Amino acid sequence: MTHWIIAPIVLPAVLAAVIVMSMRHHVLLQRIFSIAGLTALIAIAAGLAVQSSGGTIEVYDLGNWPAPFGIVLVLDRLSAMMVLLTAVLALVVTLYATGTDWDRRGNHFHALMQFQVMGIMGAFLTGDIFNLFVFFEILLIASYGLMIHAGGTRRLRAGLQYVVFNLLGSTLFLFALGTIYATTGTLNMADLAVRVAEIPESDIALIRIGAVLLLTVFAIKAALLPLHFWLPETYAEAPAPVTALFAVMTKVGAYSILRVYTLIFGPDLQATADVVTPLLMGAALITIIIGMIGVLGANRLGRLAAFSVIASMGTVFVAMSSFTPETTSATLYYILHSTLATALLFLTVDMVRERRQGSSDGYATLPAFHQQGLIAALFFAAAIAMVGMPPLSGFVGKLLILKSVWPLPGAAAIWAVILITSLVAIVGFGQGGSAVFWKTRPADEEPSDENAPVETPPAPKQGLAFTAAFSLLAGIILLSVFAGPVMGYLNATSAQLYERQGYISAVLTGPNRIGGDKGDKGHGADAYGDTDGHGVTDTPAAEKEH
Repeated sequence: MTHWIIAPIVLPAVLAAVIVMSMRHHVLLQRIFSIAGLTALIAIAAGLAVQSSGGTIEVYDLGNWPAPFGIVLVLDRLSAMMVLLTAVLALVVTLYATGTDWDRRGNHFHALMQFQVMGIMGAFLTGDIFNLFVFFEILLIASYGLMIHAGGTRRLRAGLQYVVFNLLGSTLFLFALGTIYATTGTLNMADLAVRVAEIPESDIALIRIGAVLLLTVFAIKAALLPLHFWLPETYAEAPAPVTALFAVMTKVGAYSILRVYTLIFGPDLQATADVVTPLLMGAALITIIIGMIGVLGANRLGRLAAFSVIASMGTVFVAMSSFTPETTSATLYYILHSTLATALLFLTVDMVRERRQGSSDGYATLPAFHQQGLIAALFFAAAIAMVGMPPLSGFVGKLLILKSVWPLPGAAAIWAVILITSLVAIVGFGQGGSAVFWKTRPADEEPSDENAPVETPPAPKQGLAFTAAFSLLAGIILLSVFAGPVMGYLNATSAQLYERQGYISAVLTGPNRIGGDKGDKGHGADAYGDTDGHGVTDTPAAEKEH
């Protein structure tokens, strides 16, 4: 499975190019190639997850240039899990877009979707901070194209706000990279972990600045308060399949914080330990509160779903900010849960819009629509999952988080915020659900709102769309039923994450290194004792001299 590490990046990139150049006017061919490619991607991701489950960290040297001189991709348990999650979600979203004809409402939907998947996969697999920036930019470009898919003034305005805010984040990212590189002379994550730990006293201030700038950038991507302003309007106005895929995009920011602030700026690093945790914990608690207030005050299902995303990201960071193996395991479980639940919620909201004439997802009293009972059941399940009520995975996730933070200082305040805001969320989701699914009127009755439509739209045929939505619900149920085995995997993942030396050794000197060109000894390989011409390092050169 060695060279398969680069496949999750290369496959969608190639597919996107082929679709643009050869199939731009053939939607059926685009659908076939896109769905087939994503199915293959799931198989590859599952194979990589199985490969990494043994605890081995695989390193891929692009062009056979070993780290820290060249670009590397790193496969460990965490990155393999996120790659598999992204592949599954991308296939579900594509099936939904195909079943609802969303891909026909604008140009290049499938190509942009493939580029988006490429960027997400690269962010999860890269072992270099600069290339993390590169993949962030790929994400930004592709997501903007998807954001304005099918056009519309409100969508264009929301997309412009999204791009401007994320370009600000990109600028800060470059400042952070410049500061860190000027101080350490490297941007490879494993090499940074070594050099930052040995940073002289005179450079501690610069490292702290770089760490805080990076934290700000990742917080923008994860919509952590007060850097969340772009999310509510963007997610409320974006096409539903796009927003469902965006459910994993906010997790890229969370993943980046988890990776960088356990490996490079670890919790035991005195230079940054007293900055990162307090900032994250305070912002996370406020994010939960603001998100749930937004859920309670929403007057449209789209905005309700968008604010619930903000609240769920706050919950993720409450556990993550402590940076212990126990809280990290709970964080990872909640990331899996919230990705599936958020995607399900947005797809359900789109089903309501399609049956209430276009984008009418407001709380106005309208006639009952086609398949209302089935869609109401999906919304009810998504609401239970997002709020954290039993028996679905949201309850398990919040329970794990509450348990993991109990030994920490301020645990009572954390419990109070999570429990009280969960009650607020119940009221907010109940208000939205009852207004849309319960308070309906006969089709021949005059509308209570003079601006509300009178005629009930024709019933759309969306068997494939329901299949996609129910597959997400099945994933949530399976995550609940198999919570024990899943937590076993996540506990091992957290343990590997905090075993920093294992990652460092694997990238810089480890034996599980794969080069891009096995016919050449490579460039710079001698510095790491490469003697077999395959980019494989058995022993560091310094040790061989002795």
